[in-house]
Amino acid sequence: MIIRGRRVLLPEGVRPAAIHVDQGRIIRIGDNEETSGDGDVYDAGALVVSPGIVDTHVHVNEPGRTEWEGFDTATRAAAAGGVTTIVDMPLNSIPATTTAGALDAKRAAAEGQCHVDVAFWGGVVPNNIDGIDALVNNGVRGFKCFLVPSGVDEFPSVDEEVLRRVLPTIARRGVPLLVHAELPDYIASLPRPTSPADRFPPCASYQPYLESRPPRAEVEAVRLMIGLAAEHDAHVHVVHVACAEAVEEIARAKAAGTRITAETCPHYLTFTSDEIPDGGTEFKCAPPIREAYHRDALWRGLENGALDLIATDHSPAPPALKTAGDFASAWGGIASLELSLAAVWTALSRRRTARSREADDAAIGRVSRWMSANPARLAGLARTKGRIAVGADADLCIWDPDAELVVDPQRLQQRHKLTPYAGCRLRGVVRTTFVRGRRVWDGDRLASAPIGQLL
Repeated sequence: MIIRGRRVLLPEGVRPAAIHVDQGRIIRIGDNEETSGDGDVYDAGALVVSPGIVDTHVHVNEPGRTEWEGFDTATRAAAAGGVTTIVDMPLNSIPATTTAGALDAKRAAAEGQCHVDVAFWGGVVPNNIDGIDALVNNGVRGFKCFLVPSGVDEFPSVDEEVLRRVLPTIARRGVPLLVHAELPDYIASLPRPTSPADRFPPCASYQPYLESRPPRAEVEAVRLMIGLAAEHDAHVHVVHVACAEAVEEIARAKAAGTRITAETCPHYLTFTSDEIPDGGTEFKCAPPIREAYHRDALWRGLENGALDLIATDHSPAPPALKTAGDFASAWGGIASLELSLAAVWTALSRRRTARSREADDAAIGRVSRWMSANPARLAGLARTKGRIAVGADADLCIWDPDAELVVDPQRLQQRHKLTPYAGCRLRGVVRTTFVRGRRVWDGDRLASAPIGQLL
């Protein structure tokens, strides 16, 4: 088939083009006017044709906690949001993806359910160091670890001693170690009721939660990982950076040649702490959403290359775990897989001063670099994902950067509808999503049976 349009985002920039697809791969890129005598033609007109989004930070939770989120609903949400590849985190499923057998169980649970392509991260925990090679041999794209309690018992955190034991193997295998970078020494406990008769009020205010996880917890963890990355010549990737000081540390480490990359998330680029109401536990995540100057520093970090990419950290949970109104006990996680492009484009649009078609096209290119090309590179998928080029998979997001939507939670495809974006007016509406040349989302509905592959 041919997919053509007047605003196709190619590696050299936005221009009219026709993308020729055969067997799911891009075989040629020609002029926009080209047609096909024996295949389908999809004409995007003036809509933007971008590489499909690659989200490298998604908690699907199946098997074991499928009532939180599963492969069917997560990949439905991905397709609706122009996300054509996700990389699943090794928690909060049961079993966690910390052994080759657990990876087999996760693949079996995902088989036949996925509407987009799915890859997998493995986990590093204190007792699985000897299984790292087997996980790489069986296809994980890299590893995730926590320096603080993860929130689930089956995925314990690691300390510096464990990291020193595992990093030589990770460096030898040429895969990244993704790190939740907060140190427990700098995190304070919040007051909780101790019994049903305890009248102590729950922590309904956001400010104590924000103060309990200060920037120093992030910064000291980032400093630790920078030192270990340099010592072992290993690729360390810092997930969900939330504070200005961490951006500065990462920038200095990159300038010194350390093999470190980093991401931030749409919610840190959109919201600020002073917008979070009492009881607004739908905003709870870790590290926390911080003050406006931190948000500004994250945007600058993306623009200057200190931060490499944007990923959602899609981390859903049943509403009963999120809506207690108590920041001490509520589950920390934001589900935004379907809204990531619109949230980022809206936030970036509010920051921009220049308004022209050329400026818009340049901004679209930056968003695609942060949300498609660089995530694909992190996961070792850059040969086939994250770009519109001959030889790559025909994974495409067709979207209107000028259209607006008001977020109606009940229309979201994720399993549970709770979202801090409820009622927000966002710019950037996904119209159609192609995975390997197959239309999987069209307008407001799924357009095919599950065709996603397990990568």
